Amino acid sequence: MRRLPVFLLLDTSGSMFGEPIEQVKNGVQMLVSALRQDPYALETAFLSVITFDSNATEKVPLTELTAFQVPALTAQGATSLGDALTLVADVASKQLAKTTSTTKGDWKPMVFIMTDGAPTDDWKKGLGRFQQEKWGVVVGCAVNKGDATVLQQIAGEAVVRLDTSDHSAMAKFFKWVSASVSSNSKAVETAGKEVEGLDQLPPPPPEIKVVV
Repeated sequence: MRRLPVFLLLDTSGSMFGEPIEQVKNGVQMLVSALRQDPYALETAFLSVITFDSNATEKVPLTELTAFQVPALTAQGATSLGDALTLVADVASKQLAKTTSTTKGDWKPMVFIMTDGAPTDDWKKGLGRFQQEKWGVVVGCAVNKGDATVLQQIAGEAVVRLDTSDHSAMAKFFKWVSASVSSNSKAVETAGKEVEGLDQLPPPPPEIKVVV
């Protein structure tokens, strides 16, 4: 079976403490619930959660939707985005099945990065490692005062902004992520072709502004 890996890189630094981190938890739960109702996603999508604060941690390795459990998330510390980019690249290198002359490997991963601040580590070193792997769609989401210019260097044109981290905004974002994963699952299952850019994903709702 060819998997469609989906990596969520979530900022769990101190500035996410309180309401924001609770809404992220709710959002991940909502995302999983929505994808479990999609037969295409159930067939192909595998979900991983990587958090970054003073360190980057693989909270959930790539897991099929039926077995996925939302991890405990707490907010504290700094914003080691570079470490998260290195970690997801290392995970992809070790865990993903590569295409060979006789077998098709996993589909190119989708990566969603959410941050509400600026990196506190050497994120360019992490970006260098990240760029050594093959990715499908990479989407950056700047929440509140998140640094969109850093995200643009990672995700290119696929950067969006949420002006608030309240329930409504976060719910809209995770709903859009689930719709994006669903559309890619359907594309790989029905057409054998993966989505390659933001323009091929469902349009984000008005609360989610595309950064240009």
